[in-house]
Amino acid sequence: MKYGILMFPTHDAIDPATLAREAEDRGFESLLFPEHSHIPVSRRSPYPGGGDLPRMYLHTYDPFVALSYAASATTTLRIGTGVCLVTQRDPIHTAKEAASLDFLSGGRFLFGVGAGWNREEMADHGTDARTRMRRMAENVKAVKELWTKDEAEFHGEFVDFEKSWAWPKPAQKPHPPVIVGGNGPTVEERVVDFGDEWMPQGVTLDTAAEFGERVTRLQRLAAEAGRGTIPVSMYYAVPDEKTVDAYAEAGVGRVFFGVDSAGRDTVLPQLDELARQIR
Repeated sequence: MKYGILMFPTHDAIDPATLAREAEDRGFESLLFPEHSHIPVSRRSPYPGGGDLPRMYLHTYDPFVALSYAASATTTLRIGTGVCLVTQRDPIHTAKEAASLDFLSGGRFLFGVGAGWNREEMADHGTDARTRMRRMAENVKAVKELWTKDEAEFHGEFVDFEKSWAWPKPAQKPHPPVIVGGNGPTVEERVVDFGDEWMPQGVTLDTAAEFGERVTRLQRLAAEAGRGTIPVSMYYAVPDEKTVDAYAEAGVGRVFFGVDSAGRDTVLPQLDELARQIR
């Protein structure tokens, strides 16, 4: 099992470079930062976690900027988006940012992607929530073209560009892993279509066996598509030994434990406690 950390990086929390160094020093394999460009004040979209929207959503850094600081402060830690809201982004700029980060970090980038849940946020970017799944698939496929082709082009419903040059290419070959986040009823098909890994969340000890059936379905679909075995990582994993064992039994190979968006005095003890659990 690989063990990673997940935190919303905010301007009033422990800084990304310090967090990354401390995580690497404690033996963690990876660090993820989520993304929200902004939060419309209307708040018509309910928070998926229930209740009031946590303050950290309003204050988070741009993930690629924050991850650059994390990468420069470490040597082995894998750094990634958890998740990049590709439905709200220009794929050409996103491909450039991600490839630059992977190249400069020596091939340590994990490209976690998601469709998003805040409909008002999407709308401000010109994205129709009803078509966001199709847009996500196209954007990711366009990014992969720019990463892997010397003369890349793409012609789709949402993305259209003629043959183009775009460097640097990522250090990882053929490209950084695309880790598809989500628990929706058709996420397995999306992972097989354009992803390299699956990153679900919200699985507890009580639901781990049922979740394992979904992992089995994913691997069956992957085999039918000639994809081989697809890795699975757990987002906001429950930091409990029995639960982590159940994840492993279900087919999970990496867990990401969440820590608070808070200062050093709060976060470092949390890292210490999590590190004790993984040893």
